[in-house]
Order: sequence, then structure tokens, then C-alpha cells
Amino acid sequence: MAATTKLKIFNDPIYGFITIPSEQIFKIIAHPYFQRLRRISQMGMSYLVYPGAHHTRFHHALGGLHLMQRAIEMLRIKGVKISKDEEEALEIAILLHDIGHGPFSHAMEHSIVEGVSHERISLLFMERLNAEFNQSLTLAIEIFKGTYSRKFMNQLVSSQLDMDRLDYLKRDSFYTGVPEGNINSERIITMLNVVKEELVIEEKGIYSVEKFLVARRLMYWQVYLHKTGVAAEQLLIRVLMRAKELIEKGEELNCSKPLQFFLQNKISLQDFNNDVLNTFSKLDDYDIISAMKIWTDHEDFVLRNLSEMLLTRDLLKVKLKKKPINKKKLEKHKLAFQEKYSLSENEARYFVFSGDITNVAYSSGNDKIQILHKNGKTSDVAIASDQLNLKALSAPVTKYYICYPKTKH
Repeated sequence: MAATTKLKIFNDPIYGFITIPSEQIFKIIAHPYFQRLRRISQMGMSYLVYPGAHHTRFHHALGGLHLMQRAIEMLRIKGVKISKDEEEALEIAILLHDIGHGPFSHAMEHSIVEGVSHERISLLFMERLNAEFNQSLTLAIEIFKGTYSRKFMNQLVSSQLDMDRLDYLKRDSFYTGVPEGNINSERIITMLNVVKEELVIEEKGIYSVEKFLVARRLMYWQVYLHKTGVAAEQLLIRVLMRAKELIEKGEELNCSKPLQFFLQNKISLQDFNNDVLNTFSKLDDYDIISAMKIWTDHEDFVLRNLSEMLLTRDLLKVKLKKKPINKKKLEKHKLAFQEKYSLSENEARYFVFSGDITNVAYSSGNDKIQILHKNGKTSDVAIASDQLNLKALSAPVTKYYICYPKTKH
């Protein structure tokens, strides 16, 4: 009697049961590199604003896999030829698209490793897994890099309407409890089609796409770029900056070995050999949290206070403006704080600073969302839409912020 393959399923709060399509994909999910994603929060420090936002990159990767399965099924029904190998490559590419994220996801993107994006590290992990899995990830890597000859496959993994975005908007909206971000990913996937090897949305789906773009804009300003979240992420970046500064001066800091390694060494892309990648794979949110817990007892005023502010959620005051921050105002806050605690200018700038945040909800560049009309012609959604605000969504919006300590009475 032939051995029956046990069906592997995950129960997801958004989609219900997610089926793992093959033994190969299950082995990738079981790999320590992938399991680490359970310890990387999807939304950085957003849980300090939205207490429910504790979901992880692991949840999101599985959600992306589920939506990719649905998209493949739908395109096949419409006569799009997708081979077994291409199907598995698409599923692996979406599953591993975020595997290179460091602790707290985007919040620490350039703090642990300077000048190396999470996409580059994802690629390094995928190449390493490819070597372990007998070169069976080669096609998935090609799709992930966007170099596969069939453009629509690259677009399913990375474009303005990819499975990544369709999952994270719905998922982040669910966990934050912000209903404005809730999109109908099922309807959008049902409307997908392929024309001349490019991904298009059938005309009937235009309103779902409009809703998706508006939801994305609302989620960015209400959640991802929420001023308190931005201030918390800036504090987190500054904690590591200060830790590196102290280590450079010869001070010893207690923390986990992987974190110690990245604080002591300036790692660039060229330095990422197998050992460095392995050390990176041992880093997660817990290294940062436990380090900050230790550092709240450190004698350095800056490191101690920044760590404490994050752990007790006693954050900086943040003001958002439409115009760049007045330099005199910034200096005034900096001087006041400097004098109050007898700090140097360098120490004070960890607590008083300004910056800007920009968001574009829809980019009308090369990677447009194409609408397929009944006559067989395609056009950019911003032109096809009868909603005037889609053109407005194509313009970048920049806001300026100033952060400084609250005055305690």
C-alpha cells in the first residue's frame, strides 16, 4: 500500500485553513531560518499605538502563500498556462520574500546592518537555502529578483498589486482594529487576468482596486506612519546608535552574542558570508528587548533613558507639520534639555530631533496597475477610474515631524 501524504494545514484568523501545498514547501517552513520569522514583529513598534499589532512576519508569509495559491488557481481557470514548477516557484518566492527582515522589521532596517536592505538579505537567505535544497529554488529566486521571462509572475510577487500587499493590508487592518484598511483581496484575485504576459485587472474589479489604493493611503497615515509609532521607531534606532557609539569608545555592553557581533562590527553587503548570515539568522525582537532591559541600569544617561522610554512607553512628544521644522524651535528644545540634565550637544540630539515622512499611495511610473476593458484594451487605473482622487493619490505627500521630551510637572 502506498504511504499517504499527511496534509499540513495552518489555522489563520484571516483566511481560515491554509494548506501547505507540497513536502518541499513544508520543509522550507520548518527550516530555522523561516521559523525565526515567528520572532520578528510584522509592524515594528506599532503595538505601542495599536495594542493588538503583535502579529509576526511568519503570519504574513503564510498569508502571502495562501493568496498566491488562490491567484494561480484563478488564472488557470481563465486559461493562463502555469506549469507545476512555476507554481511551486511562485509559492516559494512569496513565502520567502520577507525572510531577510531583522528585528522589528522596517524599524531597524538600517540599524543592525547599515546600507543593506531586507530584500538583499532575503536574497542571501534564498541563495543559501537553494544550496541546501539541491538548487530547487533557482526559479523562485529568478521570480523574486523580477528577472523571469514571464512578467506577470514577477508582478504577483512584487508590484503595486502583489500578493504581499494584498495580505499585509488585510492582516494589519485586522490586528490593529483599523477597519479603513480592510480590503477585499478575494474579489481582487478573482478579477486578475494576464494579457501579453502582464498582470491586469478585469474592468469589473476597478472599484475593488480603487478601494485597495485608498485603503493603502489611509493605513499609511493612520497606522504605518502614525506619529507616535514613528517617534518610537526613531527611539529604537537611536538606542542602537548610542550602543554602537559607546562600544566604539571601548565601553562594554551586555547583550546577546548575535547582537554584540553586529554592534561591534560594521557589516556591509561584501561581508555577508555564511557565518555572518548565520549570526544574522539568530537575531530577533527578543535580542533587542532583553538588551534594553539590561541597559536600563547602564550608567550612560542616553542609553539608560532611551531604553527606559521604550520599555515603559514614556515616549517623546511628537508634532507633525506640513512645512519643514523651524531650526530655531529645534535648537530651543535642544538647549533647554541640554541645560536641564547637563548634557553635551551630542547627547541632547538623541532626544530632540526632526525629520520627514513621505508616502505615495499609487505610483504612475513603469509599474502601473492595468485595467482590462471589455474591448480587450488596457489602461492605467488612474486614467480608467472615474474617481478623481486616484490622480491625487499619485502625488507624494510629505509631512515633517519634531520630537522632544515632554515636560514633567
